[in-house]
Amino acid sequence: MPERAPQPVDRQLPTDEARDLISLVRDIAQREIAPKAAEEEDAGLFPREVFTLLSESGLLGLPYDVEYGGGDQPYEVYLQVLEELAAARLTVGLGASVHTLASYSLAAYGTKKQQVEHLPAMLGGGLLGAYCLSEPASGSDAASLRTKAVRDGDDWVITGTKAWITHGGIADFYTVLARTGEDGPRGITAFLVPGDAQGLSAAAPEKKMGMKGSPTAQVRFDGVRVGDERRIGDEGQGFAIALSALDSGRLGIAACAIGVAQAALDEAVTYATERRQFGKPIADFQGLRFMIADMATQIEAGRALYLAAARLRDAGRPFSKLAAMAKLHCTDTAMKVTTDAVQILGGYGYTADFPAERYMREAKVLQIVEGTNQIQRMVIARHLAGPEGR
Repeated sequence: MPERAPQPVDRQLPTDEARDLISLVRDIAQREIAPKAAEEEDAGLFPREVFTLLSESGLLGLPYDVEYGGGDQPYEVYLQVLEELAAARLTVGLGASVHTLASYSLAAYGTKKQQVEHLPAMLGGGLLGAYCLSEPASGSDAASLRTKAVRDGDDWVITGTKAWITHGGIADFYTVLARTGEDGPRGITAFLVPGDAQGLSAAAPEKKMGMKGSPTAQVRFDGVRVGDERRIGDEGQGFAIALSALDSGRLGIAACAIGVAQAALDEAVTYATERRQFGKPIADFQGLRFMIADMATQIEAGRALYLAAARLRDAGRPFSKLAAMAKLHCTDTAMKVTTDAVQILGGYGYTADFPAERYMREAKVLQIVEGTNQIQRMVIARHLAGPEGR
């Protein structure tokens, strides 16, 4: 049986511009991202220079208005860019998704003046964003957050602690959800906080099982003062803004998950066609052939699902249910595919000499971030059967 190297994903793209964009991303991934991924992840190094390059290349503002430095690309294209980045290194793909999430609130709900003032730097000016919703005691139950913003003249004073913040401590701006009124979802407001604001600090990064190159940290707000001109949307509108942002963010996680799964499949296929036992490649054994076939099928199903949700979003149609389904299916697929990839590589799959074990460790977090997969099941069920306790 001849050796067979995996081929690039055959993508269905809507325009020549989109095809050129994917070619650019693949070139950057092959030259600047993938060669350093294993070493830098092992050392816990964040590739800030890669994000600078992505910003300069117009890849950190793809789904936003070109008037403000965005790329005017549909989500159908943007998500496939994320997939390519995540396949090269999840720290980069997920980081780009988080940056897009952090920019969403201002792009979708900000005033014209706010957008003109801030979006060009956020989308193409080399800045990096973070999204501050979760807290030490407020994760899945996000509406119970306790970080407060108190009005003081024309300013707001923010006090509290956010947790599990990707890019915590290194971000140039933070989209922060804080309580400005009553308990529950109606008392929450969104703010755009600069990363160098006085009173803002970050704890030491969490020690994680995967994605060691991406800093995740608590971010502390000790009387951080921001002007009312940095309030996003109306007072009390913050939770609705957050939910809207998360619907889109879940699609980013789904795309990243398929990227990791695709990388793991490619690694497994390469190994199985090269590794020989009992006088022939192990890819000739039916047990492994069936595993590879199942892995590829689940990846293609996940890709089709996240793209279906993206096309609904691009058409201005409701997509929340399909976004939750995509996040659920794609991240569960990533966990299964990466586990199977380790199995196909056998003992080598359990060593750091091959990337399969890193893919497996990284896949796990995707079942947790931006709404655990248990929360996704709740969201889907509500769409189908109505809210609980009616």
